[in-house]
Parts: sequence; C-alpha cells; structure tokens
Amino acid sequence: MGSVNGLAVTLCGDLKNGRTVHSLVRLLAHYKVELNYVSAAELRMPKPIVDELNALGVPQREYASLDEVIGATDVLYVTRVQKERFTDLAEYERVRHHTRVTVSTMTKAKDHMIVMHPLPRVDEIDSAVDGDPRAAYFRQMRYGLYVRMALLSTLL
Repeated sequence: MGSVNGLAVTLCGDLKNGRTVHSLVRLLAHYKVELNYVSAAELRMPKPIVDELNALGVPQREYASLDEVIGATDVLYVTRVQKERFTDLAEYERVRHHTRVTVSTMTKAKDHMIVMHPLPRVDEIDSAVDGDPRAAYFRQMRYGLYVRMALLSTLL
C-alpha cells in the first residue's frame, strides 16, 4: 500500500484480550492513521490503551457493526474471539460472529482495502474470502516467517 500514513485502519474481533491488536495500535500511533474499533461491547479495546492513544492525539472511533465503517476502511485487521477467555460458553457463542467477514462484507469494501489476521483463525473470516486478492493474511503469515528466519539467523 506504499505507506501507513493517511490510512484508516479498522480492528475488529476480540480487542479486549488480543495482544496483537494492543501492540499494533501502539505501533500505529507513531504514524498518521485513523483507528476504528469494531467489537461486541464485552470485547472493546481496553480504556487504558484508548486513553494512551488519545494522549498522543491518535484519532479513534468505536463502532458496533463492521458495516458502519467497512466502506471507509483501508486496512481491516481481524482477530478471533478467544473461546478460552470465556467462562460462560453461551456468552462466547453470542459474541463470536459479531464481526464475521464474509464475501458480502467484502462487496461493501474499497477495491484496494486489505484484510489482515494474525492467525490462526476459527471462522471469523469466511474461507470463501481467501480467494479475494484483498485477503492479505496468508502473505502476512509468509512474510512473518521470513522475518523470524532472518532474526534467528542474525541471533544464532
């Protein structure tokens, strides 16, 4: 995509417990980005992180539905709802598909938007989306492998 500057990055899924999203928003705070959060109410981005980014002047918005923001999104970062974090299975079942990405979702998105995911995924991204050229999560995984190989090579 060239640069992170000027992009609208939407993070969705388990924003409360996802360490990858916590690290990512802190990294993105060093760039000129807009951050959008989409999750079930119980899985919102933690207030201390939101406050930290507010203090840095990072524009942040919360949405109840992915449909509200998908058309304005340049990068969609999806995380799975972590079943192991729930003590009540019924609550997990209630929120697990709150931000599910489907082919229908992708029809509402920009042509140049990309979808990222830290993997593994459960079913928060329909496998029918895998063939969409905007699905970047398998490239993301491959590039991460190369970075880890380089780091290990350097260290060893």
